[in-house]
Amino acid sequence: MVPDVLDAEALAAVDHWWRAANYLSVGQIYLQADPLQREPLGPDHVKARLLGHWGTTPGLNFVWSHVNRAIRERDTEALFVAGPGHGGPAVVANAWLEGAWTEAYPDVDQTEEGMRRLFKQFSFPGGIPSHAAADVPGSLHEGGELGYALVHATGAVFDDPDLVAVCVIGDGEAETGPLAASWHANKFLDAARDGAVLPVLHLNGYKIANPTVLARMADDELEQYLRGTGWDPLWVSGPGDGEDATPVHQRMAWALDTALDRIAENQRAAREHAAAHDGDPGDRPRWPVLVLRTPKGWTGPHDVDGQPVAGTWRAHQVPLSEVRSDEGHREQLRAWLESYRAEELFDPAGAPTGAVLANRPRDERRMSANPRTNGGLVKKPLRLPDFRSYGVDVPRPGEQMHSPTTVFGDWLRDVMAANPETFRLFGPDEVASNRLQAVFDVTDRQLADGPRDGDSHVQRNGRVMEVLSEHLCQGWLEGYLLTGRHGLFTSYEAFIHIVDSMVNQHAKWLKTTRQLAWRRPLASLNYLLSSHVWRQDHNGFSHQDPGFIDHVVTKKAEITRVYLPPDANTLLSTMDHVLRSEHYVNVVVAGKQQALDYLTVDEAVAHCTRGLGRWAWASSDDGVEPDVVIACAGDIPTQEALAATAILRRRLPELRVRFVNVVDLMRLQPSSEHPHGMPDREYDALFTTDRPVLFAFHGYPTLVHRLTYRRTGHHNLHVRGFVEEGTTTTPFDMVHRNDLDRFRLVMDVIDRVPGLGVRNAGLRQEMADARLAARVHAYETGEDPEDISGFRWDPSL
Repeated sequence: MVPDVLDAEALAAVDHWWRAANYLSVGQIYLQADPLQREPLGPDHVKARLLGHWGTTPGLNFVWSHVNRAIRERDTEALFVAGPGHGGPAVVANAWLEGAWTEAYPDVDQTEEGMRRLFKQFSFPGGIPSHAAADVPGSLHEGGELGYALVHATGAVFDDPDLVAVCVIGDGEAETGPLAASWHANKFLDAARDGAVLPVLHLNGYKIANPTVLARMADDELEQYLRGTGWDPLWVSGPGDGEDATPVHQRMAWALDTALDRIAENQRAAREHAAAHDGDPGDRPRWPVLVLRTPKGWTGPHDVDGQPVAGTWRAHQVPLSEVRSDEGHREQLRAWLESYRAEELFDPAGAPTGAVLANRPRDERRMSANPRTNGGLVKKPLRLPDFRSYGVDVPRPGEQMHSPTTVFGDWLRDVMAANPETFRLFGPDEVASNRLQAVFDVTDRQLADGPRDGDSHVQRNGRVMEVLSEHLCQGWLEGYLLTGRHGLFTSYEAFIHIVDSMVNQHAKWLKTTRQLAWRRPLASLNYLLSSHVWRQDHNGFSHQDPGFIDHVVTKKAEITRVYLPPDANTLLSTMDHVLRSEHYVNVVVAGKQQALDYLTVDEAVAHCTRGLGRWAWASSDDGVEPDVVIACAGDIPTQEALAATAILRRRLPELRVRFVNVVDLMRLQPSSEHPHGMPDREYDALFTTDRPVLFAFHGYPTLVHRLTYRRTGHHNLHVRGFVEEGTTTTPFDMVHRNDLDRFRLVMDVIDRVPGLGVRNAGLRQEMADARLAARVHAYETGEDPEDISGFRWDPSL
């Protein structure tokens, strides 16, 4: 037994709000007219297509009602993350009751007509989705794809010490891999500097058509599971046999107050410890989690057509599916709506009554109007040091070498130092592997359990977030960006595919919010992919996959950008650009190994600003039309293309070669298809309309063809790239296996430039022999021939 926390006045306020939200939720699923049921319910009052998800909705409304009461009493700063995203009716209903919906959409006001519009727009052509989508004020989590609620909530509270993210996790969602990993997110919270997440594990027993795993676990087994992942469960269940909602309200109020008290105590202790110990918050606390067991479809129809509904999987979507055509269903819907006693909830004009508004927080504390859920409102620009002063000297192109990501890491270190509360670096245990270790000069890896002997750069209050779950890294970063901050995700190129689906959802969010005037632009979602396909020769085929960029370019053109900087200075310029950008998904692919430097900082800025361009020092077509265009995108393709060009210029000096490097991949598209695309006349002038173009590409060759298929000279374009040939081998054998090597490129030129084949059969055979010799050398010695690995650009060419 728990004590009664709510007096009669507080209990009435919570219950009125809950009933009002439930009424509005049912109305959204079913009604298109007469929202207050002033007339007998007829077929024309009901939507032709009934869409939505009732089963989880009353539980979401129940939680929101109780959190509102706590906000009013404690002046808590909270936001609401609805993990069961199909419970969209609940989030919409609460936003309308709080007035935030009308502030975003003035025509949907708190009148009877406004209520009618609220109902009709839900899951209706030209209206809003059934999820807690970007259209919904107060939402930063769409929820249509399950598994990300808890990690989004955690990312939202980083560096926001006064914020509590109330995160409702559906028991179906709890079966997903990302959510299972997310239970460990509590080990990465700094109780002194970060806010808190209050998970509410909502067990209503069923998903679409099956029981849920966690709901079928015995209480003691689930208690052990949650405690084993570091949480302190508080249980709420009901209603029991013969109970109405009153005792469930009391149990929920006690559990919520207890949880918030424990959060406050954890933070008080951590902040006092941090003040006395140079920011160290002390030992990791155990955070509370609420486990809420209520029936699926609570307060809805108990039986329909002789089948049980409430408390079963049949309540998941639309319990009464034939309301227009079946008078019995229509009568059940009428009784269902009447059970909420709308006359107590809405005045004759359609506005919420005082009894309902007694549970409404003051304007500044409404969860549906929390400015963090519209992160662009609170976003501050990054303070970025001048990247030019970090550039490497390049006396002559292609002569000396640096690790691009190491050079970038020095600048990133100072970016992190200059933005200690608004920028974090995320990665799956690969920050040092990707040569960004300079950041550890100014911060550490964050882990709430703190360092032990033998650890490297581990503290309780770091700003580098490393965990071997790409889902957590992505979700943390998304939550951080959605609440107005900045960050960078660094990963091995092959394994970023793990979050393909998550980037889908974020790109959809960005696309949708571009169309909502009241939503403000967010900082871009930025990826730095290193340890890429061409330098994973030592790890083998499993680590060799450049296909993430193919995935990203399928998203809307106004959202996605892909950059392939060829050297250290172009990487610096590119990263400065992407960190300043807003509302994009930026993918940057760059190597970590020693690579040739080609451009000075000033040249790099000009080249990156253009996005692509002719390198005069590598070309031999000054003032004349080229015989062939050799193009490239990516660091290793650029190296191989230059090596091929050097052979051609040395052995075929009469051949006029134009060398083109591409940094911004989207420049290959026409300007009619992408904002960065080149107008046809500029593309034709650079690549020609009638000369062979040999393109050495970082990724799959088909992508370049997709981007350029409308170009006039597309039939002349021949692309070499990764063709899924990989193994554990040497760097040169990797490009050889995929026909991207310098010798193959020379052979391609001989084959494709008219007249060269007949005159240069000997040179072609020489190139074929050189390829074979390189492989034999690698297989005998374990390394590439020195004249290949030691290639430098000859300045005399």
